[in-house]
Amino acid sequence: MFYKSTRCGVDKISFKDAIMMGLATDGGLIVPEFVPKLLPQNLKNDDFKSIAFEIFKLYIDDIKEKDIFDLIEKSYAVFDDIEVTPIRQFDSLYILELFHGPTYAFKDIALQFLGNLFEYILDERNQTLNVLGATSGDTGSAAIYGLKGKKNVKVFILYPKNGVSPTQELQMCDIEDKNVFPIAIYGTFDDCQNIIKEIFKDNAFKEKYHLGSINSINFARILAQIVYYYYAFLKIGKNVLFSVPTGNFGDIFAGYLAKLMGLPIEKLILATNENDVLYRFVRFGDYSKQNVKKTLSPSMDIQLASNFERYIYYLYDQDCNKVKNLMVELNKNSKLSFTDKLNQIQSDFSAYRTSDKEILETIKYFYEKYNYIIDPHTACGVKAALKEGKQTICLATAHPAKFSEAIENALGFKIDMPEKLAKLKTKKRNFEQENSIEAIKHFIELNANV
Repeated sequence: MFYKSTRCGVDKISFKDAIMMGLATDGGLIVPEFVPKLLPQNLKNDDFKSIAFEIFKLYIDDIKEKDIFDLIEKSYAVFDDIEVTPIRQFDSLYILELFHGPTYAFKDIALQFLGNLFEYILDERNQTLNVLGATSGDTGSAAIYGLKGKKNVKVFILYPKNGVSPTQELQMCDIEDKNVFPIAIYGTFDDCQNIIKEIFKDNAFKEKYHLGSINSINFARILAQIVYYYYAFLKIGKNVLFSVPTGNFGDIFAGYLAKLMGLPIEKLILATNENDVLYRFVRFGDYSKQNVKKTLSPSMDIQLASNFERYIYYLYDQDCNKVKNLMVELNKNSKLSFTDKLNQIQSDFSAYRTSDKEILETIKYFYEKYNYIIDPHTACGVKAALKEGKQTICLATAHPAKFSEAIENALGFKIDMPEKLAKLKTKKRNFEQENSIEAIKHFIELNANV
């Protein structure tokens, strides 16, 4: 299996090189040369780790199978549920709990694996790495917990000041490991993401400071997320819909790849908050940037989705020149029209958007009916599933305690905090920087492994 860029400039690279490259050197995103097939009936076991092993083998041929198995075991040993991603049933709605990792968010599933993968490759190659990432909340803390204390790695995480929940910020900043640098930016998540992308386009700087990515632009993130679609399907045992809260298009793109691999998903439901660029894309073919609105579901307060380019690559039959031209147009005009592809898009996805008012109503409704608390992001997915009105698996992307203020607003009482979250009291280390590419480059120069 080789990997290539969505924009034609990178081709025939190995899995390990693809992971270390992160963002392709031509500015595109890394994709596999082909999508391997894996029918669910051909899986011998339905436990999470066994499924992960069978899927990873299809995409990784430059790491020994024993080492792949060991990386999986190490990555998911730290989860607090033996099933890793357990499922709860509520009538025709299933909740796939993806929040049993160290930071209580679905990002742990990919970033625990990616952190161990980075350490494995660096040790093998006797290299150092400086990981650079942006977060709208959960990616940052999950990346830090996946990489803190790792040999030969430093991690720099940009997040919007006052744009994440207090608990999310504490998880990033209440870390004493000297290889961790959480950086608050005076701007939005899109500003953080733009800084990251522009720095990665500077190939000389990227090479000098051995930069790598932990955002969902890194294909290992997508690979790890494919697993729980297969896991959930096998547990339910029939064709279902998946409702996916998403802002960056990574989680739902993993489901799209699973479908291409042969998992018989009836429909992928794309659930957004009031930052509805992806909703407008699916409903009207309109992909246009607007101002970011601060909502109760901050991890989805995004206007331009990092993984959107990967889907466009497949939407246009893997025509990398078409993708390259579209991305130039998007960068120039901050909008694209896909009305010519609307039938295909709507055969792949349905989409719903949820207001803050509806989020609070959904949290209250679900608690009163089922005595089960969902976080604001999951509430977007549940609301979308209820609107679709069919048997659906909803991805629960975070523990509700991470958004205690919204929960208290919806239910009128304070939620019990898991012990690890309750201990987060004092921000020990964070750094603040202006919204400037050069300022962040300078900070990296002062603190990076070289």
